[in-house]
Amino acid sequence: MLGVTGTAALLKLLAIIFSAVFVTSLLSGIFGMAGGLILMGVFTAIFPLSFAMVLHGVVQLFANGWRAFLIRQHIQWRIVGRYLIGGVLAIGGLCLVFWQPDKQAVFVMLGVLAFVPWIPKTVFALDVNRPFQAEVLGFIAQALNTLAGVVGPVLDIFFVKSDMTRQQIVATKGATQVIAHLTKIGFWTLPVLMSAEEGALPPIWLCIAALPVAMTGTWVGGKVLDKMTDVSFRSWTKYILTAIGVVYLMGGFGLI
Repeated sequence: MLGVTGTAALLKLLAIIFSAVFVTSLLSGIFGMAGGLILMGVFTAIFPLSFAMVLHGVVQLFANGWRAFLIRQHIQWRIVGRYLIGGVLAIGGLCLVFWQPDKQAVFVMLGVLAFVPWIPKTVFALDVNRPFQAEVLGFIAQALNTLAGVVGPVLDIFFVKSDMTRQQIVATKGATQVIAHLTKIGFWTLPVLMSAEEGALPPIWLCIAALPVAMTGTWVGGKVLDKMTDVSFRSWTKYILTAIGVVYLMGGFGLI
């Protein structure tokens, strides 16, 4: 079960999993990002890659889906539809090639993604409302999320200059992430089911147990955010992601 033997070892592993889910959900609740990127790295480090991708996908699917559902009236379905066009093309290409990265490649991709917030948005910022840009976002986001497990930092580049309200941005991003994580779960689950490889997927009970932990972390993060004074959240997020990105790149290139 979960690749460990003995009750003590299992309890220790579960404590690590639930602590990681809670802390990263807390970070996302405060800073609006970073949590998913860190959680993907933690899961990748301790589990087989397909196990990590599916467990992360279930947790993030529920978290993003719940946020989108709560403010569903603000979802811009026109943009979601255009996003799907690019997403279908990306998944079609991945299915033809059917390349699944190894752990080192995933760490390198996660490390590179961690530096995306440093891209000057005044110089390089896109707008999903413009022609073809939502389609491009769908292609990039579906491909990256399926292979690296995370794509949150990239989404900001496409939404930062849109004329949508904050609620519309959060709801629409949540809806696109639901699509992305559903695709990721399917992409990494089907080969395992076909090969009947034992222990390569997380047990259903673990996925279910992680959901309330993620919800609690997000709720606590929101309470912390309400109590905080005017802080440069974007700067803090950049530095947090940069530190994590350096560690991921070092791991990906075999330096640690």
